Amino acid sequence: MLRLVRQSLGCGGIGFSILWKAGKRLGPAASAAERHYSGAAKEITVRDALNSALDEEMAADPKVFLMGEEVGEYQGAYKISRGLLEKYGPDRIRDTPITEAGFTGIGVGAAYYGLKPVVEFMTFNFAMQAIDHIINSAAKSNYMSAGQITVPIVFRGPNGAAAGVAAQHSHCFAAWYASCPGLKVLAPYSSEDARGLLKAAIRDPDPVVFLENELLYGESFPVSADALDSNFCLPIGKAKIEREGKNVTITAFSKMVGYALEAAEILSKDGISAEVINLRSIRPLDRDAITSSVKKTSRLVTVEEGFPQHGIGAEICTVVNEECFDYLDAPVERIAGADVPMAYAANLERMSVPQVDDIVRAAKRACYRSVPVA
Repeated sequence: MLRLVRQSLGCGGIGFSILWKAGKRLGPAASAAERHYSGAAKEITVRDALNSALDEEMAADPKVFLMGEEVGEYQGAYKISRGLLEKYGPDRIRDTPITEAGFTGIGVGAAYYGLKPVVEFMTFNFAMQAIDHIINSAAKSNYMSAGQITVPIVFRGPNGAAAGVAAQHSHCFAAWYASCPGLKVLAPYSSEDARGLLKAAIRDPDPVVFLENELLYGESFPVSADALDSNFCLPIGKAKIEREGKNVTITAFSKMVGYALEAAEILSKDGISAEVINLRSIRPLDRDAITSSVKKTSRLVTVEEGFPQHGIGAEICTVVNEECFDYLDAPVERIAGADVPMAYAANLERMSVPQVDDIVRAAKRACYRSVPVA
């Protein structure tokens, strides 16, 4: 494996030995996770937030490198790595063949030797080709070595449904990876999420699955001046209350947070005050944020675009059942994708993923407003 890592990182420029020596001199990046950030906001896209986070972490730590299909010369399939090849060179922005199993294995091996790979999948559907390396190698090595081996690697790329890409490119894998001990699983919604959570993932000593959303890349969100600081970092395992409310709690992650916020605005016109929780971290899950909210509102709607069976919503329902069941005034409502592979036809695609109206109806049912099941 060491030979493969040496070949992968090259001999010229900032090669393996230079990266290794420089990495040993650097201590862990200072964490600003517990700081409270505020300040005047500007708007940036999720794409630019991810790009800037990668850029800053690569500048701060020469152990960090990016590898994947088309990340270099093409500047990323979604232009997340735009400008990084020119700045850091081909030793640290590594274009790979179309072989997820191959370059993921090399990335895990590099992490074994103390480097910090960021492995990009063009879509997490293709990560199935590399599932053995992600689960059996990356996720389990720390436990199997009694803590002697750490695997500081990030697996990132678009996850879930996009538009018109059918069954083999639309799967949400949040529940898959969140069920595996040894992994941390993050799912950003806004530009601040993307920037702060990616920095946290790269700095973390454990393997992190970083689930982005293709349809969010071009979306712009306000970001505070403090969040644009190079030391900005969000804590892993902490949810964010996107909107406070008192009548019903709505949990969501990734693109569904936006839908939940739209639903909350509609509900407010009917006198229903909805609290929206952006989970941010799927594993570890912020159980305290969920239960504290449910104890306040006494009602819960979970939203996800993945399949309903064994999903994130099912886990949240269990958490509430175990920790604050007596506070519930209504059965928990669970909104999820349809239990079928994604269709290609646009009308069927829309029926396969949750819509804002689905969330509104579920919240009204939880509040005992007369709304039939769709």
